[in-house]
Amino acid sequence: MSLFSQAFAVARKDLAVELRTKESLNAAGSFAIVILVIFSFAFDSFSDEMKEYGGGLLWLVFAFAGALVFNRGFARELPNECLDTLLASPLSGAALVIGKAFANFTMLLVVELVSLVVFGIFYNVDWLGQAGWLGAVFALATWGVSILGAVFGALTVNLRLRELMLPVVIYPLMIPILIAAIELTNIVLTRRSISEDMQWVKVLVASDIGFTGLAWLLADTILVS
Repeated sequence: MSLFSQAFAVARKDLAVELRTKESLNAAGSFAIVILVIFSFAFDSFSDEMKEYGGGLLWLVFAFAGALVFNRGFARELPNECLDTLLASPLSGAALVIGKAFANFTMLLVVELVSLVVFGIFYNVDWLGQAGWLGAVFALATWGVSILGAVFGALTVNLRLRELMLPVVIYPLMIPILIAAIELTNIVLTRRSISEDMQWVKVLVASDIGFTGLAWLLADTILVS
């Protein structure tokens, strides 16, 4: 069984559990919607300037909502010693971490889609015409934060204050991804060409490759730490 087949099996199992319980999706989705609605009253949401800082608002929401998803990734394996069983199985450490990242990625994309619908309604931003470019930016940036969430979710799973420690550790490492995602999202929302700022695309691609490679190489060390 290949690494990707194992990773897919882990992701499918996590998503099946999440569809049954909806713990992460309900928490992250509710948080994102509430924050977007509250900020719509704080700003002049119908001004043209909204498109200029809309990316910053969206990725601020996604970063905090993501922490709620990442915290549950490995924590759901703690009851009944499920995590120990997974580690003792023939499943490779890299497959486990990458599978968790795939599950994080899928759940966070769902939260982002719901958030975009709310954003379009409350901030009068027509993003449907740019859905393809937004999808590409969101996919690149979301994978980067998802693989980070899986790695540090594994590192903090046995800590008593993991809900506090995970965001403290992960947010500084997210900064390059978030800055690039914000810049590209603003470019798309203002209907400018991404080719004007290709360096931000390169930042996202480099971050995705780098963090995925490190997770792949260091997975076994991370899981036994």
